[in-house]
Amino acid sequence: MNPISNQIGAVFLPVSDIEQARDWYCGLLGLPVDGKVLHGHLYVLPMQGAGLVLDSKIYAKDKTFRVPAFHFNTHDITEAYAYMKERNVELVTGIENNHWFNFKDPDGNLLMVCQC
Repeated sequence: MNPISNQIGAVFLPVSDIEQARDWYCGLLGLPVDGKVLHGHLYVLPMQGAGLVLDSKIYAKDKTFRVPAFHFNTHDITEAYAYMKERNVELVTGIENNHWFNFKDPDGNLLMVCQC
């Protein structure tokens, strides 16, 4: 048996302000804010599947994601796009190929929503 699993455990996302990022992502994903910031710079979002860890210690303005390192799933790309517009999220693309779109978080990380 291989000691390294073929499973992604978590993705680390650089953020400038851990509490502000925690609140923004929890609001975006409809998650409760439990306030548990670890070691003063980490917040683990309670996700299904691979985890998402917000980390203010690794943040540097010139090191935000310039290409999506991951995507959030949706079952309805049109509804997801409208939801992001309602929340005044910075949309970078329209809905492409009826399947995905890109957006930026408040720190400028480029992220994606994709219909599964």
